[in-house]
Amino acid sequence: MTMASEFGNKIYALKTTANKERKVVDDIVKVLEDHDEFVITAIMAPDEVRGYVFIETPDEYARMEQLVRLVPNARAVVRGETDFAEVEHFLEPKPAVSGIEEGTIVELIAGPFKGEKAVVKRVDAGKEEVTLELYESMVPIPITVRGDNVRVIEKAHED
Repeated sequence: MTMASEFGNKIYALKTTANKERKVVDDIVKVLEDHDEFVITAIMAPDEVRGYVFIETPDEYARMEQLVRLVPNARAVVRGETDFAEVEHFLEPKPAVSGIEEGTIVELIAGPFKGEKAVVKRVDAGKEEVTLELYESMVPIPITVRGDNVRVIEKAHED
């Protein structure tokens, strides 16, 4: 059973060095500029999947193995094809504040307060922002940051 799309393309998973997925995508694009024998219609490196890049192509598995040899930090092509249903959910962006609610404990991962822990006081899903109060501050001053600038440490407890 083949898993080719209606356009005759297949999706392959490339194993990469962890945390080098974006670099691998950039390097694949550079290889494509220099080598016109590769036909790639889409490249995807979802944040949720560490160590893998997905490639859509009409080319065969052996051609993808040749590509891997030309790309630093690309390790191997996973045997077989990936079904579109397995990667389809990565194509819909999730709001940056999904899973964050009032009372959630977060760590700031960007900005001047990077590394600080805080408690979420308000979530604005429309603007994808959260209002926080820093744990360590003497005076509770609310700060508002983008939802993608925080990492959830502990979910709010339901009482």
